[in-house]
Amino acid sequence: MKNFRKSMIMVACAALLFSGCSSLNKTQKGGAIGAVAGGAMGAVIGKVTGNTALGAIVGATVGGATGAVIGHKMDKQAEDIKKSVPDAKVERVGEGIVVEFSSNVLFGFDKSSLSTEAKVNLNKLVTILNSYSETDIEIQGHTDSKGSESYNQKLSERRATAVSDYLSANGIKSGRLKIKGFGESVPKYDNNTSNGQSQNRRVEFLISANEKMKAEAQNEAGK
Repeated sequence: MKNFRKSMIMVACAALLFSGCSSLNKTQKGGAIGAVAGGAMGAVIGKVTGNTALGAIVGATVGGATGAVIGHKMDKQAEDIKKSVPDAKVERVGEGIVVEFSSNVLFGFDKSSLSTEAKVNLNKLVTILNSYSETDIEIQGHTDSKGSESYNQKLSERRATAVSDYLSANGIKSGRLKIKGFGESVPKYDNNTSNGQSQNRRVEFLISANEKMKAEAQNEAGK
């Protein structure tokens, strides 16, 4: 019961923060989130909202003036991705970026091998990621609810691995990359509709500051 209360308090704080900061820009929100964020809150937010990308980024938040500096850097990177990779959905969250690809952009139905179109899109993303080398990238695979849970879990892992391997083979340092497969466990869209199922078949890239960027941001914030 004690842990439940803590979880509800953190969710309430997050809800108040996001609703109360509507007048702030993305960079300012990144700085503000750090006042109440952390790994525990990130995990709670990810579970409650069904948005593992949001939860992971909030959990990695630095906050304060340092977080605001990081947020400014992420603003620029997000804009560059939007311009260069129009097939991706790009969202600035706190001190990070979520890049979402529908799986049908990257893979054939029920496949885990990258399509020709996928490689074109990923090559564009690689160019941007290499221009902003002081970031870490978590690649998350998701599926719809069709099929068995165990099959969907393995498919999501294979797809995340395929994307990670391609990025690594095309110039992204493997130390920057991390993969997670969630199968059908965290739907972001409605699995009761064909459109929702299609959107749940997705791969998300979570871009966050690495330790070097955090240290540089801290020094800049202290000047």
